[in-house]
Amino acid sequence: AEMALREELSPTARDYINQIKNAGKSLLTIINDILDFSKIESGKMNINPVEYEPKSMVSDVANIIMTRLKGKDVELSLDVAPNLPNKLFGDPIRIQQVLINLTNNATKFTNKGRIIVRIDYETISSDEIELKIYVEDTGIGIKKEDIPNLFQSFQQLDSKRNRNIEGTGLGLAISKQLLSLMEGEIYVESEYEKGSVFSFSLPQRIMDK
Repeated sequence: AEMALREELSPTARDYINQIKNAGKSLLTIINDILDFSKIESGKMNINPVEYEPKSMVSDVANIIMTRLKGKDVELSLDVAPNLPNKLFGDPIRIQQVLINLTNNATKFTNKGRIIVRIDYETISSDEIELKIYVEDTGIGIKKEDIPNLFQSFQQLDSKRNRNIEGTGLGLAISKQLLSLMEGEIYVESEYEKGSVFSFSLPQRIMDK
């Protein structure tokens, strides 16, 4: 589909091929979610800590989310703690996966207003911090009675209202289990019809202040 889109096409053909491309991306996301979930369930998911730059990781996620907000009346803001260490030691691929899951959800369920990604930290010791990441949105929110079911596998809440929104219902379950493997926690606060704040925290070693 991507190769076909490089050619000269009629508007109708371009629209059809874009639909094929987007459907393929959605299917790939579903397959990856199921494979990740299977790995976690079988104990085969590995955490591979390396030295990384947290500000660069967050910037990469913001660029991905900006493309998904095209055509929506939604503003994306980043709020990064000014003294956040330049380099940390952790698994940036898995942290980024959790952050993308949370920002993807915010994008799906927010049609106007804003999405704010906040990066903060608390000092644990001279060479370790607790990294704290928040994703706040002005989306449709979650009913109080539904919050306990959020992290169940293959669970999509309020299916009548959200039936046109794609997903496996695995993103939050995978995020919770990945964070558990990294000794982290995930939290949610939400007000129905007003928005949600998903956040997570995990310990990270400081490599460069």
